Amino acid sequence: MRAKVRIEKLVYGGAGLARHDGAAVFVPYVLPGEVVEVDLSKRSGGVLHGAVASWEERSPERSEPPCAVFGRCGGCHYQHVPYDRQREQKAAILRETLRRLGALVWESEIKVASAEPWGYRNRVRLHLDRRRGRAAVGFMAAGSRRHVEAPECPINSPRLNELHRTLREMAAERRFPKGLGEAEFFASGGQVQMNLPRRPGPLPRKFWAWCDDRLGVPGPGRSVDYPCGPDLFRVSGRSFFQVNRFLAPKLAGSALGCADGRLALDLFCGVGLLTLPLARRCRSVIGVDSAATAVRDLQSNAARAGLSLQAVHMEVAEFLEGCSERPDVIVADPPRAGLGARAVRQILRLRPSQLRLVSCDPATLARDIKLLVAGGFAVESLELVDMFPQTYHIEAVAALRGP
Repeated sequence: MRAKVRIEKLVYGGAGLARHDGAAVFVPYVLPGEVVEVDLSKRSGGVLHGAVASWEERSPERSEPPCAVFGRCGGCHYQHVPYDRQREQKAAILRETLRRLGALVWESEIKVASAEPWGYRNRVRLHLDRRRGRAAVGFMAAGSRRHVEAPECPINSPRLNELHRTLREMAAERRFPKGLGEAEFFASGGQVQMNLPRRPGPLPRKFWAWCDDRLGVPGPGRSVDYPCGPDLFRVSGRSFFQVNRFLAPKLAGSALGCADGRLALDLFCGVGLLTLPLARRCRSVIGVDSAATAVRDLQSNAARAGLSLQAVHMEVAEFLEGCSERPDVIVADPPRAGLGARAVRQILRLRPSQLRLVSCDPATLARDIKLLVAGGFAVESLELVDMFPQTYHIEAVAALRGP
């Protein structure tokens, strides 16, 4: 079915919102005010999804995407949106999501921190496709396993694009393993980490010698040292680290704010991006993470920095349930699923005077804030740190005051 609609606004997920016969319609790669004819392809969750078939009115703000595969590759959603407007739209989406899902009517300013919107990524996952009789390297289309060949990516760092081109050359040779379908690279200066998310069994030593020669990686998952602020972080193959090479120090500063005190907890601490600077402010600091590799990296990073802290390998909710001493500060940077009701209950029991919550999903942030506010916490400030320009992803920092 085909329909003509006017785009009202952008919503979380990268699409524009329109209306047709009383139903919401999500349309990707549009701008508010544009009028488009769309093919309505499917209905899910009570809304219709459509793709632009033709344009009736285009926004004068629309910009030309620099990437040849934009709209086919699933990585970017906003390359057609001028960067100033991207930041405005993300702040508006965050505000609306907190109101709609979190019952938080936030009328104060949402500060937006940003940096260079291109060439910012330090990590990439490349997919290989040999079904057409040749080696194609690229990415996946949105919501599918369809391969999209690409020579490089404009949001990746120059080093990652160099690795992309080299892998493409290597994949064209007969000696490249046929079962190797994807490779992930993490770059830090001259150091490169190569991870194989779906490795097809052991790979021969000759292959890794070749990778060492061409890519600078003698084997999978080698740890790299990543400088951020005053610290140097060891990041192992299975450890998480922020992907924006320009804004990681800013995120750490925003996440900590003026937090200080006697006892501080860093929940979902990873390799210590927030734990190390927190240890310089507080007398006692405990970092907690469920990933064993991250906890080992944190211990190594704290020792190298000459800082005393406790690193705990445990599920966060389980750790909190066993915690009896009231902390002055809790800093949390949970995954996309958010804190969750179980962890929130324990935070409410512990009643820290300061809670700093970092979130990469406004919906789960809204859910967590709703529970925290109902339990007596008050939101003092909100900041958006735009870690993912050209995409719909939102990284937000909420500062809350304890009951």
